[in-house]
Amino acid sequence: MAKATVTFEDIGITVTVPAGTRLIEISEKVGSAITYGCREGDCGTCMMQVTSGWDNLSERSVLEDKILREHFAGKHDRLACQAQVLSGEISVRPT
Repeated sequence: MAKATVTFEDIGITVTVPAGTRLIEISEKVGSAITYGCREGDCGTCMMQVTSGWDNLSERSVLEDKILREHFAGKHDRLACQAQVLSGEISVRPT
């Protein structure tokens, strides 16, 4: 199975994870400051900035594009609940 390396810049931790893992799952386990309010109906709170390796993530879905546009997100911003790691090295930080 393919693996990817994800670095959480806010806490200086790098982990290796299987391809297909959503970034929110990893963030929650390592204690990154990428927060989320999905369970409370506050979509878009898990927005993060991908500082490198954005090509190593899944494509944005139609829903993710919509939410990011509504929040005036930058080119390399993603929703941690939607972005899945594919391979390679990825670095992220909270927005």
